[in-house]
Amino acid sequence: IRKSDFYKAPASTKYHLCCEGGLLLHSLNVLAALQAVMRPTNAEDGTWEYAPAGKAVEIVNWESMVIIALLHDICKTNFYTVSTRNVKNDETGKWEKQPFYTVSDKMPLGHGAKSAMMIKEYMKLTSEEMYAIWWHMGFSDTEDKATLSQAIQNYPIIWALHTADMMASYFMEGEKGNKPPFDDLEYL
Repeated sequence: IRKSDFYKAPASTKYHLCCEGGLLLHSLNVLAALQAVMRPTNAEDGTWEYAPAGKAVEIVNWESMVIIALLHDICKTNFYTVSTRNVKNDETGKWEKQPFYTVSDKMPLGHGAKSAMMIKEYMKLTSEEMYAIWWHMGFSDTEDKATLSQAIQNYPIIWALHTADMMASYFMEGEKGNKPPFDDLEYL
């Protein structure tokens, strides 16, 4: 991570956190949202449970939650480049060059799959971690709905991460920073 642009990269080209540092902020937001989707167990071993309707369907440790939240979009490192386009200034009426992010994908493997494969080059992932990261885009990123459905049945943490990712992207984040009331979150 330290040799990549993880700390400076945007989270997207035009939707959420398309600004310097957006990828890091998005990753932290996903962790905060995942903490809201999960709940700590009564055990002293640092485990958390995913409990839709109050019934635990998966239990994971804190370390796994941090790994899947902070690294789910690692595929976006070294992925964006800055280009310029002409934009008319509303006040002056003059055309001005304005920077914007564009995609430069040198490793087109698919979003979640690419992240999981990149992580596995540097660390061992548990099955839960690998599946959660691989399928974190949910049904919006696959035509293989039967395989995704089976994966969610086996590893419900997939749906918890997907939910947290969507919560962060749609509710917490704006184009250049977090939306109120999330603009002053304290992390971990």
